[in-house]
Amino acid sequence: MQNTVIRVKTLKKSYKNVDVLKGVDFDVESGSIFALLGSNGSGKTTIVKILTTLLAPDSGSAQVGGYDVAKQPKHVREIISLTGQSVAVDEILTWRENLQMIAKLRHLPDSNKISDELLTRFDLCDAASRRVSTYSGGMRRRLDIAMSLVGKASIIFLDEPTTGLDPEARIAVWATLKDLTKNGITVFLTTQYLEEAEQLADKIAILHKGKIIAEGTLDELKKLFPAPKVEYVEKQLTLEEIFLNITGKKEEKQ
Repeated sequence: MQNTVIRVKTLKKSYKNVDVLKGVDFDVESGSIFALLGSNGSGKTTIVKILTTLLAPDSGSAQVGGYDVAKQPKHVREIISLTGQSVAVDEILTWRENLQMIAKLRHLPDSNKISDELLTRFDLCDAASRRVSTYSGGMRRRLDIAMSLVGKASIIFLDEPTTGLDPEARIAVWATLKDLTKNGITVFLTTQYLEEAEQLADKIAILHKGKIIAEGTLDELKKLFPAPKVEYVEKQLTLEEIFLNITGKKEEKQ
C-alpha cells in the first residue's frame, strides 16, 4: 500500500498582483512518478520552488515527506533533491569528480564508493574519467540526475529535465527515471512534453490558469471524454488530445 508523500492544499501565490497559483490541490504517492503538465507561465516552476522550500506560498499548505515546507524547511531539504531546468554540472571535472565533489560537500563518508555505485547504476563507467565538457547533452543531464541522488534523497524534483535533448537522449533519461521508482524513490516531474508524461507518469495533473483542472492516471483522463469513434480500428485518445481538450486549446488550434 502506497503512502502520500506530497500533499498540497489550496496553495496560492502571486507576483506583483498577478495570481500565478489560485488554490492548487493534489497528492503524490510514494514510489511513483507524478507529472505536472502545463503551458509556459502556468505556474509549474512556482510549485516546484514552493515544494523545495525555495519560495514561500502566500497561503495554503504543502507537506513533503510529512513535513510542512513553510514550518519545517530543514527537514524537507534533508529528504529531497532538485534538478532544475538548466544542467548544473562542472564541465572541467570528470563524471566521477563531480559525484565525489557533491558527496564531500554533503559530508558523506567514502565519496569513492558513492561515485562508483552511481556510475554503475547509470551505466557510464566507461565515461567516468572523461571531462564533462566532452559529454553529450543527454549524458550531462544523466550526470545532473545522478548528482541529485548523492545522499539518497527519497523524493526527487525534476523541472523539465529533458528540455532541449534529442529523442535518443530523452529516452535514456526516461529509462533512468523509471529505474529510480524501482528503488522506492518518488519522482515529481514537470514537463511540456505530453509524450513524456504519457510514457512515464503513474499520475498526471494538468495545471491551467493557476489551478489543477484535471488529475488522474492516463486511463482516468481518457474517460473524461466520449468513447472514440470506431472506423477501421478503434482510435484511442492521445494525451495531447486530452490536454488540448481540457485546456480549451483545441478550439484555439482549429
